[in-house]
Amino acid sequence: MIEEIYNKSLDNAITKEDAIELVRSANQFELFDTADKLRQTIVGDKVTYVVNKAIDITDNCMIGCKFCSFRNFENYKMTNEEISESIVQAKTVGATEICLFGGITRDMDIDYYCNLIENIKNQHEICLHALSPAEIYQTAKNSNITTFEALSRLKDVGMDTMTGASAEILVDSIRKQICPNKVSTADWAKIVKEAHELGIPTTSTIMYGSIETWEDRIEHMFLLKEIQEETHGFTEFVPMTFLGENNELGKISNGATGIEDLKIHAISRIIFGDVIPNIQVSWVKLGLRMTQVALTCGANDIGGTMIEDKISTAAGGGYGGYLPVEKIKQLIKDIGRIPQERTTKYEML
Repeated sequence: MIEEIYNKSLDNAITKEDAIELVRSANQFELFDTADKLRQTIVGDKVTYVVNKAIDITDNCMIGCKFCSFRNFENYKMTNEEISESIVQAKTVGATEICLFGGITRDMDIDYYCNLIENIKNQHEICLHALSPAEIYQTAKNSNITTFEALSRLKDVGMDTMTGASAEILVDSIRKQICPNKVSTADWAKIVKEAHELGIPTTSTIMYGSIETWEDRIEHMFLLKEIQEETHGFTEFVPMTFLGENNELGKISNGATGIEDLKIHAISRIIFGDVIPNIQVSWVKLGLRMTQVALTCGANDIGGTMIEDKISTAAGGGYGGYLPVEKIKQLIKDIGRIPQERTTKYEML
């Protein structure tokens, strides 16, 4: 079975039926071994990481997702000056990337974001990994322009890459239950494709472990694969486990099990093969020990130092602080792999 699945993955021939059968089959360790073997063939033994900082502009938000613990948690909005100071601090520890996003409000229009990004780029030499399809959608709406125009203007002032956040589960029947006011599956896909068309690479993500089924997760991954085959604009795939503390959805969902956490990293490696070669583990969500295990189940990237992740911390992610580079390197070496710093676009440093 390992040989057959391994070859089908490399030939880009895995079907949805294959994927469902694999996650439901009794021998999960065979699944993990196959994914790890594929990882070794496709990207080798290096585990990549980026030195970055997450800056959450505001926790005010009009969307009201049922899984969100961050909304109005501290009730703040950062000024351009505070954001700039935060970037200065990040650069002192060698950050090459700033993840810039946050809540969505009616007054955050295209002029607001262009002014902010221009301000950052004039003052700092740093890669700006910014916003998400949901923010682009609402910004365009707030400004009476198309999402393509919004993206074009943001690129012109210096937005380097876009996050693949706000994907959650790209199945509308699930979205209606967990984030009814958020961008639809079709609009998410459209905005991501527009970004790729404009030469703005993006990440791709999934938030799993709330109320969706394995079929929904597989559907989501195959949609991402379809987009990647068309645009080649995704830099990585990031599975993010649902954290249920301090939110409405946490009252009805216990989240994913540890085995599911490992299975989703493994099955994504098998589905994507070398179409999306980089599978990232979110140490902020999973914790450091589980991250090490996931890196032996098909993943090859450990994300970034983060410095701050208010969104995960608010939802009970006890790991959402700062992971220094030395600690990242040690964590990777401890499982017999090779640490490798990268840029946002996966250029090796």
